[in-house]
Amino acid sequence: MLSKEENDLLTRVGPGTPMGDLMRQYWMPALMSEELAAPNCQPVRLKLLGEELIAFRDSGGEVGVIQNSCPHRGASLFYGRNEEGGLRCVYHGWKFDVDGTCVDMPSEPPESRFIDKVRALSYRTQERGGFVWVYMGARETPPPLPSLIANMQPEGAYTINAYYTECNWMQSLEGDYDTSHVSFLHAGARQPDDIEEPDVTFEKYALKTRWARHFVKDTEFGCTSGNNRPAEDDSTYWRVAHFLFPFYAMIPASFREKSFIAVVPMDDENSMRWHVSCRDRSEPPRPGFGGPVEVDGLPTSFHRDSSKNGTGWYDRFKIAGNARNDYLIDREAQRRREGGLGFSGIPGRGQDNGMTESMGVIYKRDQEHLGVTDSGIIRMRRRLAKAAIALREDGTPPPGLDSPELYMVQSISTILPNGVNGIEATLDHQWANLRNMQMAEG
Repeated sequence: MLSKEENDLLTRVGPGTPMGDLMRQYWMPALMSEELAAPNCQPVRLKLLGEELIAFRDSGGEVGVIQNSCPHRGASLFYGRNEEGGLRCVYHGWKFDVDGTCVDMPSEPPESRFIDKVRALSYRTQERGGFVWVYMGARETPPPLPSLIANMQPEGAYTINAYYTECNWMQSLEGDYDTSHVSFLHAGARQPDDIEEPDVTFEKYALKTRWARHFVKDTEFGCTSGNNRPAEDDSTYWRVAHFLFPFYAMIPASFREKSFIAVVPMDDENSMRWHVSCRDRSEPPRPGFGGPVEVDGLPTSFHRDSSKNGTGWYDRFKIAGNARNDYLIDREAQRRREGGLGFSGIPGRGQDNGMTESMGVIYKRDQEHLGVTDSGIIRMRRRLAKAAIALREDGTPPPGLDSPELYMVQSISTILPNGVNGIEATLDHQWANLRNMQMAEG
């Protein structure tokens, strides 16, 4: 169990907090590029690490992320005119470019040079693989982007999906690194015979044996968790998952190998979840875990349709199921274990949100009782807390920050002979992407 102080250390991400300071060291995937579809398009409200920001694409196609309140009198720049290379506040006409430089101050007399003294807070951005990445740190030269394979593909060879969750980033991420819940929450009603061949991820073994043995090791990028179950008489089914600093999970089985999840903190009580995989974007999005695909105009599963976004701070990539409608739970489907809803009776990504949000917006971890299957979560918490403290006390750069190649690792789902350590035995496979890149570079 964690004390309140330890829990606060892990969960609080606002300005000046140890974990917030740690997050600011890294580039963060903040928006889909298509949310700013064209030059001079409508600005987007963006909440990151407790800060209210405005994102816009200028006339030249560059993306700016600047403070919400105009430096003049504090009016929101969301209402600004995006025109001629900058965002112009409609209150008095002050205009700011993507770097936060005030480039026009028409309310001041010609002899005034106040324009030279005013800047808007801005953060550096770059685009790659369908994302606008934002760097909120203090380095004059930011670290490189992490070499996440699924985010380094050409247009059309990857898919980004998203959904907003009304809870702290840490408990949402813990749900991803906790791979044992899949056999219950998402697949509790399925049986091994329900799996269609070819069973490329060997999921029938996860349905055949719902419990698993867990093994965890520290890595340069975070930690790796391996859990195993009996396969055939002479073999064992292994699932090898990764936590990567500061908020990434790579999980095996249904997400395949070249994929990742990022749980980006908006503030202490809200998060944006990005699911990225090497899938052709022409493929229809996966409907999720059964039930209706859409309710009242909102998808029940994650999606990539930014046209459904509202304009509020928490109105991007919302899904239909939420706490106000009990996540659309169907008690009859739950009782019958029918309709693809597992034994939860909850459709789509409401299954995950229903569990992590119902803990409370910030889970009080001093109430929990952790078992063997929670060893990966325990290790992830320790690594994050230790890194945040080391940065605060000694200025020690957190793991992976200056080693983008570490993010080329991938998750594994495989069958191995009995008695073999699946984490160690699959290292070549886990690092195949890095090895291939090194061979290509000669």
